[in-house]
Amino acid sequence: MRALCEAMAADDFPAEPVLVLSNRPEAAGLAYAESAGIPRKIIDHKSFNTRDAFDHALDTALSDANPDVVCLAGFMRLLTPGFVNKWAGKLINIHPSLLPKYPGLNTHQRALDAGDSEAGCTVHYVVPEMDAGGIIGQAHVPILPGDTAGTLDARVREAEHVLYKECLRKLVTQSAAD
Repeated sequence: MRALCEAMAADDFPAEPVLVLSNRPEAAGLAYAESAGIPRKIIDHKSFNTRDAFDHALDTALSDANPDVVCLAGFMRLLTPGFVNKWAGKLINIHPSLLPKYPGLNTHQRALDAGDSEAGCTVHYVVPEMDAGGIIGQAHVPILPGDTAGTLDARVREAEHVLYKECLRKLVTQSAAD
């Protein structure tokens, strides 16, 4: 989230953040957003009895902000199909694997356990099925001898920070051209 916001602060970036929204009151990105003057909102999922109610609150906040693209970054909640379908084509996510390999959690350890020679990250459209949306971009990261899930995570995270910005720029530029 921070890498995206910092990229959007550049004069030549074709987008600007309109809202940082978190379901976790302690999320570090909220303090960053406040210090950068970006509007922020907390919608704690623990305050809702159902996923539908939580997603309705998210939808209301996003509708009020009126974003062209919604970038999930560290948002570790499954969204309801109704919410995802409403925001289809505008909702994107970054995942720490070369999808379709290793959807879900523990991606780095799974790549190591499989003996893969490379890992990476994928920016994709969000669809109701987890980590199954159309791929916008990928970055490949070699798996090095002696890698652990932690060392691989650190290198993939660096690639994520570059890839997500590039994909957002591409989407916004394409949208403006259409």
